[in-house]
Amino acid sequence: MKLLTSPLFSLLFISGWNYVASFGVSDNSKSITTSSSSSSRRQILRSIVGSSLVASNILPTLPAQAEEEEFIQVYFGCGCFWHVMHEFVMAEKNILKRADLDLTSRAGYAGGLVPSEKVCYHNALNIGDYGKLGHAEVVSMSIPPSKFKDFAREYFLLFDAKGNRPDQNGDRGPEYRNLVGIPGGSKSPLAQELIEASKATGDKLDFAIGKGNDKELRAVSFIMDSDKFPFYVAEQYHQFHDGFNLNENYPNSYNSLASKLAKEGKLEQSACPNGLIGVGVLGL
Repeated sequence: MKLLTSPLFSLLFISGWNYVASFGVSDNSKSITTSSSSSSRRQILRSIVGSSLVASNILPTLPAQAEEEEFIQVYFGCGCFWHVMHEFVMAEKNILKRADLDLTSRAGYAGGLVPSEKVCYHNALNIGDYGKLGHAEVVSMSIPPSKFKDFAREYFLLFDAKGNRPDQNGDRGPEYRNLVGIPGGSKSPLAQELIEASKATGDKLDFAIGKGNDKELRAVSFIMDSDKFPFYVAEQYHQFHDGFNLNENYPNSYNSLASKLAKEGKLEQSACPNGLIGVGVLGL
């Protein structure tokens, strides 16, 4: 068994609970071997969430009916956001039965610490480069809290049995790290639902509390407080884009949704250059 460790990693024993873990993962993170045969890395890391809920005494009950709920904005990161966005658009259609003009999934950026008025894709003008600001590529959506677990399941289905993301051997670095943003972060009841969804889909990932500007770790997803680490919508040319891999060319009915939503005034506008040099065609 192995535990993720860093200078910020601490374990405390509390009566009635096994371990309470609170940690941040820094660039010099290492793995150490533990002699305990009764606990696993996942069990200890997951206790972060449970302990946060107990410590803050925040244990609200989520509404049972989607139609009676106020929507929440959440985001998921798992490598390149193109393929991830397609999967969550399909989830919105299948789970929430949303029509094209009601879709809320958007590609964008989140998880950075460096303040900036603009958060942009890499561009020749060097304006608000998301990577330099510590952000990762994510996909955001507005959903009923009672459906969060369903969307979390879709997220975990993106990973293979070993916890690798689809582009694990392609895109690399902190810009492509795994993260999930929910209001309240680990102190939210949604965090426990995230853990349960992970278990129900193969128990592939470990979890860490995101501190911002986190490093990329294979088979680890950072739980972010979306109130502290908000979502920044990406440029229009990234919305409803074909996937990263060669077999991820989506139909025009999907690709055209960006212009369709924009025409109806339902696509949030980025203040960034729409392409490498701002042309907005073929990534330029």
